[in-house]
Amino acid sequence: MSNFSDPQAIADYAENATRRIPGLVDVHRMSALLMAESTPADGRVLVVGAGGGMELKSFARSFPGWQFDGVDPSAEMLSLAKTALGPLASRVQLHHGYVETAPEGPFDAASCLLTLHFTSEAERYRTLREIHARLKPGGAFVAMHYSVSQDRTERELALSRCAAFAISSGVDPEQARATVAAIGKQLPILAPEQDEELMRRAGFSGISTFYVGLAFRGWVAHA
Repeated sequence: MSNFSDPQAIADYAENATRRIPGLVDVHRMSALLMAESTPADGRVLVVGAGGGMELKSFARSFPGWQFDGVDPSAEMLSLAKTALGPLASRVQLHHGYVETAPEGPFDAASCLLTLHFTSEAERYRTLREIHARLKPGGAFVAMHYSVSQDRTERELALSRCAAFAISSGVDPEQARATVAAIGKQLPILAPEQDEELMRRAGFSGISTFYVGLAFRGWVAHA
């Protein structure tokens, strides 16, 4: 797992994420396109878990009229995001903290990528509720994170495939396997049906899957 306070881990974040997550660059592209279906050319977008700046940079490049608010609990990762954005940073307001520190909006769309798998079920529901409360009616919400069956055999197979993908991308085999083992033990990963139920409870509708990559899953929904 990433250590969001270790300087070297932060410096290598973008490269490591791309090596470990199938199709991450395309997930960012797809997320922007899905949000754009209901977001105007001058829309305002909330990015939860914005540290690192990868999706912010992709979104901002794809839609030059959008303005962004990004929130993340890691000051170091927000600093990395600001550096990664370069001149695009003029269209982004970064906020240090959890979703409650984000402006009330209303936002036209929101994303939460590679973030919710760090939260417990109760925290995940609260986060989804806070995001929903900040969206305009009908606003698009895109999420992507680890989400696999709670059956032990299926879960272990999905995670082992993630290790194999990382190894095929050039990650040291021992490190890749150790990271996946730690993820399986430490992250409160839910099953897809549990994630979708939390979204419904939080007020989202029209929930549909747009991405499945080994142990990762992505959804688009609307407020």
